[in-house]
Amino acid sequence: MTELGDRIAMTLRRERERRDLSVSELGRRAGVAKATISHLENGGGNPSVETLWALATALDVPFAVFVDEGVRSPTLIRAGEAPAAVPSSASDYLAVLLSASPPRARRDIYLLSAEPGSPRVSDPHPRGTVEHLVMVSGRGRVGPADAPFELSPGDYLSYPGDAAHVFEALTPGMSAVCVVESH
Repeated sequence: MTELGDRIAMTLRRERERRDLSVSELGRRAGVAKATISHLENGGGNPSVETLWALATALDVPFAVFVDEGVRSPTLIRAGEAPAAVPSSASDYLAVLLSASPPRARRDIYLLSAEPGSPRVSDPHPRGTVEHLVMVSGRGRVGPADAPFELSPGDYLSYPGDAAHVFEALTPGMSAVCVVESH
């Protein structure tokens, strides 16, 4: 079993049982073979995006519930090192969940840019705020003010926004997409 396989197995069984559905009934609703569901609940298989999406729809849960790791401390994912990629069975396509939105959360999306010089230090946002950032161009130091990370294009970083944090360009033309999540 893989870490992703274990997470899918645990979540699938929990959500199916929460709705008091048999494997057969879930299969009927999702259009997925009963044997496939049983195999997934036992930690086997390598489900496609389409299979997980069909199961999520039938269970009335977000797709992300199957692949979210639930990490709440700084999370750094380097370009090309994304975990838990789920392939499509219909095309050359991979879905990588960088972060799932918790229930009742608000998310604002920003395009940020900076040039070398003085760093942008932000005061803490309200308690529970988390920032998610994907570096688009240039290199920079981003994250907790006391321990920022050096990022390059394609890197993803999640960090607490309710503590002082920094956005500093190390090269000209630095830009990033930032999602601020608050509860």
